[in-house]
Amino acid sequence: DGSRATRHPGGGRSTADGGGSPSQSSGSTETQTTGAGVPGGFTVRKDAAGFRIAVASGWNRTPGNDRGQVVYSRGDFELIVVPGRDTAKRYGGDPMAYQREDEYELRDYRDSSWATSSGLRTTQVGGRTMAEGQFTWSAGGRQLFVRNLALLLDGRYHVVQVRGPESQRDQVDKLYEQATATYQYTG
Repeated sequence: DGSRATRHPGGGRSTADGGGSPSQSSGSTETQTTGAGVPGGFTVRKDAAGFRIAVASGWNRTPGNDRGQVVYSRGDFELIVVPGRDTAKRYGGDPMAYQREDEYELRDYRDSSWATSSGLRTTQVGGRTMAEGQFTWSAGGRQLFVRNLALLLDGRYHVVQVRGPESQRDQVDKLYEQATATYQYTG
């Protein structure tokens, strides 16, 4: 089915830096640490928006926007985190349906005249229900490859999404695997 089992905190072996030259993180709204189980080339960031996540070292953080997104980026790659913006009360309790039909971060996929999806699956772990998928679409003259996680936690949807060039799927996979393995909502 094209699915990949990737999520085990501290179990990743990959390293990634997203390319480009080193740069400083913008703002002072986060704490950076190198955590146990996080491979070289990654830093665990405790974000003021209420979550912890592994991000490739040297990535820039942009302030939260009006869509409730926190974006880390470097070069052609983006990590988008949405910590609990949407509710199950409004969108229902099925993360796969939310991902396919309502999740704002996949709107461009739904609206694109050229788009594909694969590896769609729903998983339940420790009382948490989550949906994952791989998506491609055309945006601004380039082909994007996107890995997406929609996690239902305490009645709210959390999104962890990594975007990059379709030609660099392996890099997107590495970044996504570290981000999803370490995402923790801290309130």
